[in-house]
Amino acid sequence: MSLAAVATADRFVDLAGLLESCEVGGFRADFVSWGHYRPEYWRNYWHSHSFHEVCLAYAGEGRFNSGQAEYAVGEGDVFLARPGDVHEIESSRSSPLGIAFWGFTFRAMSGTPGNGWWSGLTRPDGPVVSTAVGGLPAVVAALAGEAASPRSGYSESLAAFGAALVLDTARAFALDQDLSVEPIVRDRGPVVVEAMQRHLLDNLARPVTVREVAAAVHLSERHAERLFQTVTGASLMSTLRRMRLELAAQLLLDHTLTVTHVARACGYSDVRPFSTAFKRHYGRTPGEFRRTGGTSFV
Repeated sequence: MSLAAVATADRFVDLAGLLESCEVGGFRADFVSWGHYRPEYWRNYWHSHSFHEVCLAYAGEGRFNSGQAEYAVGEGDVFLARPGDVHEIESSRSSPLGIAFWGFTFRAMSGTPGNGWWSGLTRPDGPVVSTAVGGLPAVVAALAGEAASPRSGYSESLAAFGAALVLDTARAFALDQDLSVEPIVRDRGPVVVEAMQRHLLDNLARPVTVREVAAAVHLSERHAERLFQTVTGASLMSTLRRMRLELAAQLLLDHTLTVTHVARACGYSDVRPFSTAFKRHYGRTPGEFRRTGGTSFV
């Protein structure tokens, strides 16, 4: 989402009293301020806070002074004053600065963690101006939308968005080495096969083809069949038959259901082929299976 969405997120200020705290990755954030300045000339003079204050510029330009350093900031910049940082912000008169801002305390709930995404907030010597806004514009807009019209579930939604706000804020100021992780090796095969198995289970009562199953996971028939066989050791259609007969065995224990009803519930349009398949699989006809309650006698 673009910065234009932040420009219209003036209801961001209504989060006061709605979103007070959140937890993310073993940290707790307590929110203490929310704000939204339109692109008009403004200045807040030298001051400091006991919390983190973050500004996201969505329009115009200005300057951010932090300690002895002076930074030119403008649209697309996010800048941070850590607890105790003496700082000052002044909008340009010719191209006024528009910002959304938020303030929060940030502390580990247990132990002293090493470095990670949170280092953007915990490193005292980290950067204070960044262009790595990531998902911040979208999160700010989403929070403003929830605040503008709270609905059932707003507390849970705000807590989730609040956690995303804290996480994306920290990432914006974290060093590259703090954000790096070990390469993630993804094997989609088992996941895709699980989706195919789920499709089979969801459609046991209706005709199913390999083409249909392959289309459900966006693969060619040949690729889908080969992948399924590799992961499970069985073909799609043999697995479908097994699933249907396992369902039939469960349904036959319900004496209120006729054998015909069970057959149709398991994808068989006629009792005769169902009975033949059932006996081949279980060694007994459906009627015999029902009479013994599914118990085998040796």
